[in-house]
Amino acid sequence: MVLHHLTDGIDDLILGLTLICAVQDLWVYVSEESVFTNFGNDEALKWHETNIPYAVWTPDSVRQTNFTYLPSESVQHNGTLYAHVFFARSGFSPDPESPEYERSATFSKRHLFIVYLPKPKVDNRKSLLSKDEKGNFTKPLLEAPEEEVDEGPSEWVSFFKPNVTMNLVDDFTRYPRGGVPPQIVDHMTFDELTGDYYPTIFFNEFWLLRDKLIILNETIKEVAVNMDLGPISLTRWQLYQQIDQSFQLHKSYGSMMDGEADELKRVFLEGNPYLLGLTMCVSLLHTVFDFLAFKNDIQFWNKNKSMEGLSARSVVINFICQLIVFLYLLDNETSWMIILSAGMGCCIEFWKIGKAMHVEVDRSRGYPVLKFTDRQSYAGNKTKEYDDLAMKYLSYVLYPLVAGFAIYSLMYERHKSWYSWILGSLTSCVYTFGKFQATVYFLCVISFLSVPRLFFLSKC
Repeated sequence: MVLHHLTDGIDDLILGLTLICAVQDLWVYVSEESVFTNFGNDEALKWHETNIPYAVWTPDSVRQTNFTYLPSESVQHNGTLYAHVFFARSGFSPDPESPEYERSATFSKRHLFIVYLPKPKVDNRKSLLSKDEKGNFTKPLLEAPEEEVDEGPSEWVSFFKPNVTMNLVDDFTRYPRGGVPPQIVDHMTFDELTGDYYPTIFFNEFWLLRDKLIILNETIKEVAVNMDLGPISLTRWQLYQQIDQSFQLHKSYGSMMDGEADELKRVFLEGNPYLLGLTMCVSLLHTVFDFLAFKNDIQFWNKNKSMEGLSARSVVINFICQLIVFLYLLDNETSWMIILSAGMGCCIEFWKIGKAMHVEVDRSRGYPVLKFTDRQSYAGNKTKEYDDLAMKYLSYVLYPLVAGFAIYSLMYERHKSWYSWILGSLTSCVYTFGKFQATVYFLCVISFLSVPRLFFLSKC
């Protein structure tokens, strides 16, 4: 038996390493049964290899095969399908009824070809102006799947894994009894009599992205299957386990949406590593600067007692822009972590309005209404005059651009609803034309400064 002995005896350790170095034979059977016993079924045997060295990093330890699987009616209708993988020391058989069988020389593991996931969401965006012969709004032909939109709870369907990567973990560790690390103990197989552990068969699905899975139904008549076998180090195996656990933890906290883990993996698979490193550095710096900007902004407005030289309208526009972006993120089901950050920014911008203007609750109409009035330090000087003048001239440019973009989006793009179109158009305008508010503030500052101050500023 290819075992690692857990006892403290030196002889047991040498015996384990000697047996591990023996070459192995591989059998892979594909069956719908969870327990496989029909070793004489040649149709179920999809892959057989001989003389596979264990923990030897040579081309001879890497094997690959391809075959075509014809799904049965049961598999097409959410049935199960297993790959039963058997290893035995060369010269021995995995069949318990064979005279060449020896329990101590065989180890095995099964793997599900089928995974059950929620049915992909249909992109229900439509053209809000185009209609078909029945008067219904048309839907996009290229973006929406063929399935109809189902109301109510999410429907779970079966997906087929066309790529299966098997790794034999290169592990010679002598673990104390009961001291196997918890992140790997569930993936190991132990001998019931001695307590020793077999070489670990790891089915590596870390790089298997969801868009590579195949939805099973009556239209799927055959599936091309690719299987790989190779060694993997203990450190790399544990790293895969820890990253997967980290992804699951983030999903449980709501900080990662379904599909975001695949997008992150795709960056490593298809992206330039240098560009990826630069992007990570820039993102980290952006986070730091964003935090510092929030801190300094709060400190400034908390200590500010006068609106002289400041644009109150820019503060209001900032809040409106933040609110539009926040509503847009909610409408598009973004990660809760991003929504929380946008919501905090929206609250800070509203708090700044209270610092820039007088905010009162007006109950004269029978229901509470927020009433905003200019502060004396703002209305009693020329800052308000320059602010109104800047907004007047900039509106001549801004409003036509916003209206033109909204009309273009309505005519040539697809949206989920009129509400989504309004939010999408406003958000695009915020991202594209949001810097106009900086122009308002700049004009106020330039107009407020005297000629000597401007001369001094230019010299500085």
